Formats: sequence, structure tokens, C-alpha cells
Amino acid sequence: MINSKVSMKFNEIGRTGVQLPSIIFGTSALGNLYRAIDHQTKLRIVKECLSAFDGPVVFDTAGKYGAGMALEELGKILNETGVSEERVIISNKLGWLQSPLKSSEPQFEKGVWFDLHHDAYQDISYEGIQKCWEQGNQLLGGKFLPQLVSVHDPDEYLLSAANESERKSRFRQIVEAYKALKVLKDAGKTKAIGIGAKNWKIIEEISRYVHLDWVMFANSLTLYRHPEELLYFMAALHQKGITVINSAVFNAGFLTGGEYFDYVPADPENPEFADLFKWREVFFECCRKFSVKPSHACIQFGLSHPAISAVSLNTSKPANVKTNVREVTRKLQQPFFKSLKDHGIIDPAYPFV
Repeated sequence: MINSKVSMKFNEIGRTGVQLPSIIFGTSALGNLYRAIDHQTKLRIVKECLSAFDGPVVFDTAGKYGAGMALEELGKILNETGVSEERVIISNKLGWLQSPLKSSEPQFEKGVWFDLHHDAYQDISYEGIQKCWEQGNQLLGGKFLPQLVSVHDPDEYLLSAANESERKSRFRQIVEAYKALKVLKDAGKTKAIGIGAKNWKIIEEISRYVHLDWVMFANSLTLYRHPEELLYFMAALHQKGITVINSAVFNAGFLTGGEYFDYVPADPENPEFADLFKWREVFFECCRKFSVKPSHACIQFGLSHPAISAVSLNTSKPANVKTNVREVTRKLQQPFFKSLKDHGIIDPAYPFV
């Protein structure tokens, strides 16, 4: 029998002993992001993740995903598969608590999550993070506990402040939340503390006040967007021994043909999106010329900065799992990236492809 598994590269997160593969599997689909998915499909997704390569498999989840549904489904499925605890690493982003559903639909992020049975509310504080930790472990079922923890979307929490005074108060709450995470780590209950955000400058700001083992950037370093100052910041994190993870390398799916750009619907009839659609047409044409899938190009570019240890990818289709894994492990040739630079898809000054 031919072994279909790929050879996966692993890197230690900081000095924590946690071995991180080059791909992390997101679980928002388990929480019915954008559409409801039946349990059997979710089971197949997780099984595909577990069978894709040897060594520990990382699942990135959060109480916000489906108001806790993703946590519950992941815990049930892992128990259902009979996988050992040693093969699974869970990253839980804390800051949202499951609550009773009191209306026909959840009140958080309306129109994004489907067929939910609970609502969720945000609580970023010392006590709130403790509650999120405890509730998250209960939803997971108690057997598979998170080795990686973080505060969920602190950038959105700060950006929603009504004024500067409230922003300062919220920033203090974020720092207090990280103190709660440090208590968990010092007690041996979890192994590595991180941060993930769509606004990388908020990560830079928070990193001055808290100790981090890992950082996850979303929508920040992609084929469409790769600012020079971010490249320097990633290099600085790497020099400090902080592990860098890249997420949302498709800009929420738009770069591979989706209808959302950075989680906002992109209307082709809206003149504001004209340049964006033109950029994608040129990108797709380059891909066709070299017989490269757009997803493969996005993933390999997302891994190109030497500070990046892994990409985090999410899918609602079981068949996509092994495709994503192959595209993580199979490098693309220099002539393809040169063409992207020549056509203005990649900044010609970008030094890593």
C-alpha cells in the first residue's frame, strides 16, 4: 500500500517543548461559519486532519466559533475517533462565553453563524479569561485540554471603544487577561501563550506589555498585502524566539475566488472594489500560465518570510484538507513568483520569493 501521508516539518514554539507543524487547522467551520454543516461532514474533516501526516496535529478553536459549538463538536469528534491525547494540540482563543439563546438568532456577529443553539458574549478581563478557560474545557469534554491559549481578537475589542478613555480601560483589561493566562501557564495547566489579530499593529502594541510565546497574524501578510514594516516586525519577533503563525492568507477567501474580502462582502458592481477585482484577474491569469492553483500560491507566499513557522488554514470541505497539506509542503518555483512581481501582484522589493 502506498503511504499517502506527507513529510511534515515541525518547529518548537519558543522554548515550551510544543512541536508545531507547518499547518494548523482552523475550526470555525465546526461552528457553522457562513453555513450549517452536518456532524458527519465535521467528523470527516477532523479525521482527514488527523490522517494527513504523522506527529501532533494542531486545531485552532475559540468560544466565539458558533457560540461554543466548535469547541463542543471538536471535543465530541476527537473522542469519537479514539485519537490519543499525545497526537492532538488544541489552541483555544479565549474571550467569549457561551450564553443562552433568547431570540430567534444569536446577537453576536449576526448573519455569519448558522443553526446555533446558544448565544455568546465577550468578557476580556482577568476573571473573564478564567471563566472562558473553564467553560472551554467543559465544552471540549475535559479530556483534550488546550496547550496553546490567547486572547481572542484584542484588536476588535480596542477598535470598538467609544473614546480614548474607554480604549485605555480596555487595554488595561487585555493586559489583565494576559496575567490570567500567565497564571495558567505557571501552574502547568497550559504550555504557551500567544496573540492573534487582524490588525498587526495592535499585536505590536500589546507585545510591549506582555510576554508571548507565539503570535498569529491574520489578513496581514498575504499576496495582496505585505507591508515592509510588518516584515521588520516579524523578523524582530523571530529574533526574540517568538514563534510566528500566518493566518487568513486568502484574505477571507477572496484571493481564491470567494465573495468575501477581509470578511466583508466584495461587490463586483461597486466601484470601490474595481481595483481589487482587477488585481485578482491578473493574479488568476498568472496562475493559469504556470498551471498553479491560486490557493497554492497564497499558501507558499504566506510561508515565505523566514520568521513564519506555520500557516493556519480552515475548510468546510473534507476533501480540501489533504490539498491544503500538500500545498503547504510543496514549494513553487522562482519563475512563477518572478511573474507575479513583474505583473505587480507582489511588491518587486519583497525579498523572500
